[in-house]
Amino acid sequence: MEPVIICVIVVVLFAAIMAILSRYRKCPSDKVLVIYGKVGTDKNGQARSARCIHGGAAFIVPIIQSYEYMDLTPISINVDLKNALSRQNIRIDVPSRFTVGISTEPGVMQNAAERLLGLKLMEIQELAKDIIFGQLRLIIATMDIDEVNLDRDKFLLAVSNNVEIELKKIGLKLINVNVTDITDESGYLEALGKEAAAKAINDAVANLVKKAPASSQPDSVSSSASDSKSDSSSKAASNASNTNPSTGVAGGAFALALLSGAAVVMAKKKK
Repeated sequence: MEPVIICVIVVVLFAAIMAILSRYRKCPSDKVLVIYGKVGTDKNGQARSARCIHGGAAFIVPIIQSYEYMDLTPISINVDLKNALSRQNIRIDVPSRFTVGISTEPGVMQNAAERLLGLKLMEIQELAKDIIFGQLRLIIATMDIDEVNLDRDKFLLAVSNNVEIELKKIGLKLINVNVTDITDESGYLEALGKEAAAKAINDAVANLVKKAPASSQPDSVSSSASDSKSDSSSKAASNASNTNPSTGVAGGAFALALLSGAAVVMAKKKK
């Protein structure tokens, strides 16, 4: 009879040890362990809703406590913002991609446990997307279209600061922001591009005129030919500078060809 009792005691002790060990949970580096139930109180003496652990382990008390994991894998969100109103009352499209993830900061991690625990990936994406949309529209409304398009560093800094503050309220952190081509329906940005291209061509033509070689003692025939070439080149450069942005490229190219021919003729005559 005694051996049977000893065996029963050994089995019970072994089962108890295995049960205790099974309640000891380790947290992987890419997850957050959330323990909920009766988890104690905070510094103010109020009962805590959950206890979050990242990169450690904890014993889960049976019956009064339970646990779940939150994944720290980055979440990519495509934000295709359209018709956002700038400070100049010009509507622009700002396609962008945001990368967010659950934060491991103590206070922010607690927010994630209270607001994101149990949500699916798609639900977290939609929640973050709504916040990002609202903040993007708010930031664009305070900036000129030139600032958004030309000073990308300032724009991205404003987006990062505003969006991250709001994301922390639900337990997320901003990892990366990537803004692609900015466009507008009115054609304002396209007109700026054409104007810049025309100005660059006119500057190139002016520099070529300055560097063109001049003959030291031309005769009357070569002088008249050179004058006519120079007049043609000057008129071409003048026409290029007076063209609008849509035709500046063609005019500048024509003037550049005339100047090149004049430079070759003048160089031969100098020899």
